[in-house]
Amino acid sequence: MFEETSAVILIAVMAIVTLVLRALPFVLFNKDGKMPYVIVYLGDVLPMAVMGMLVVYCLRNITLMESPFGIPEIISCLLVVVLQKWKRSSLVSILAGTICYMVLIRVLF
Repeated sequence: MFEETSAVILIAVMAIVTLVLRALPFVLFNKDGKMPYVIVYLGDVLPMAVMGMLVVYCLRNITLMESPFGIPEIISCLLVVVLQKWKRSSLVSILAGTICYMVLIRVLF
């Protein structure tokens, strides 16, 4: 009996949260169609902040005093930067950097 009640409560909470999240944009944005300054600002700033945070997270465990001295990470990061500048495709850059890193740590280091 308790499991059925818990399931019903859980489904109700999920439905309410989904409804609120779907209705939130209509409540936040004005009728004139202009986005609030805060939303525009966050749209400009957050993508780069998230990418910077991911880079720091990925490179946090590099030990420069022990083998392989961070070489696979540095090579992969350089590849990502070069491909991003050259191709301007995040998908290509991230996939190539990931594949390069995996090959380096599995085959060479």
